[in-house]
Amino acid sequence: MPELPEVETTVRGLARFLEGEQITRVTLNRAELRRPFPPELVQVMTGATVTGLSRRAKYGLVHLDREQTMIFHLGMSGRWRIDPEVADPHDHLVMETSANRFALCDPRRFGSVDLVKTAALDDWPQFASLGPEPLGDALTPQYLKAALQGRSQAIKLCLLDQKIVAGLGNIYVCEALWRAGIRPRKAGGKVTRPQLERLVPAIKDVLMQSISDGGSSLRNYAQPDGELGYFATRFDVYGRTGEPCRRGDGGAIKRIEQGGRSTWFCQVCQK
Repeated sequence: MPELPEVETTVRGLARFLEGEQITRVTLNRAELRRPFPPELVQVMTGATVTGLSRRAKYGLVHLDREQTMIFHLGMSGRWRIDPEVADPHDHLVMETSANRFALCDPRRFGSVDLVKTAALDDWPQFASLGPEPLGDALTPQYLKAALQGRSQAIKLCLLDQKIVAGLGNIYVCEALWRAGIRPRKAGGKVTRPQLERLVPAIKDVLMQSISDGGSSLRNYAQPDGELGYFATRFDVYGRTGEPCRRGDGGAIKRIEQGGRSTWFCQVCQK
């Protein structure tokens, strides 16, 4: 599943070609993805000008001059293609401007597209209960200390809870916990203040590094221009079962399961 850096990279890639442009045509090649397309989507978007693009958690937002915002989620396998040379049978939504063609390709159809009044975005059900953005100023050691107070759930699972931090996914939580030297099975409420002082910058750094690298490009993901990100070549723990820890501490990377997901960590340096 595309995670936050992949969505951020997608939004930035789309913005280069779509921001300030008028949408001249919208085509739906099927009635639904994970859920039906909004019935008014084609009418609202046709002729609208894109005033900006942004991201909230793992959602991309396309803001229109009609006081509406189109929200997309890439699901398991979705990605945007710009000016594709050949049509794909999984191009379910196509937007056109005078200069470019944008196709939302989603083979597994776990993605979604919604249309929400821009002024009501914060109250949209999927956004209303989200925690702070991990790259924003609101994510601080002080905030995490309060949010984790008394929690017996493992810190790995706490960080995946979107009500605590919005948009964090499995890959980057594993990587951030390794950078901060925190064992993923440690109870959230027992993570110390010094550990949180390391964890917050670790979260921000690993996300920013991945965004700079264009994402991880696992499985079907690619940037809108077709380029593949290469952060996967920098993984310190994710997917490295049995390999030596890059800290040279003599530890080996171990894989366990938490909440139905794989977790990788070093048994020596993560406490």
